[in-house]
Amino acid sequence: MTGLGIMGGIFDPIHNGHLAAAEAAREHFQLDRIIFVPAGNPPHRLAMPAAGAEDRYLLTALAVAGNPYFAVSRVELDRPGPSYAYDTVSHFQQLYKPERLYFITGMDAVLDVETWYRVNDLMSICRFVAVTRPGYETDDLARRVSADHLSGIDVIATPGIDISSTTIRERLRSGRSVRYLVPDIAAAYISKEGLYAG
Repeated sequence: MTGLGIMGGIFDPIHNGHLAAAEAAREHFQLDRIIFVPAGNPPHRLAMPAAGAEDRYLLTALAVAGNPYFAVSRVELDRPGPSYAYDTVSHFQQLYKPERLYFITGMDAVLDVETWYRVNDLMSICRFVAVTRPGYETDDLARRVSADHLSGIDVIATPGIDISSTTIRERLRSGRSVRYLVPDIAAAYISKEGLYAG
């Protein structure tokens, strides 16, 4: 495999912003595949995900099913203990041995990258792709991340999609539509299972 992207996230729920970001990274870096990895027990998240692990996994699987370049993995859900990006990226590096390996995540997460578990080792096996989102500027990255780590991060702009999982959960709790914010098939699953209801 020439180029592989790993897109980590809680995906609570996955939405069209995640998908647009992954597609932008795939196209920009000419990746053969992007694997979405729903987090099992994210160490940086203070609150537990609103939806259970299986629901978040199934929502992600449904959302990516229409794209032949996308796949989903349960590696973090099935691994006990905290979900560290280093362990996940190492797993896929050993499994596929890609020539180029990228870890794709939001700009907001990358701003705290120096607090991540084994960040130096992680950056030795992959490059980071920081996806821009409204409210976070590239200048913030230069202010918050040291030059050594900054050299291992690529920043890409995605279509102007201002969507967050938090907003989607709030809309669902108040009975508002999430159409065009999440894939239709994911919205149908959320409705059927009564996820995120008030």
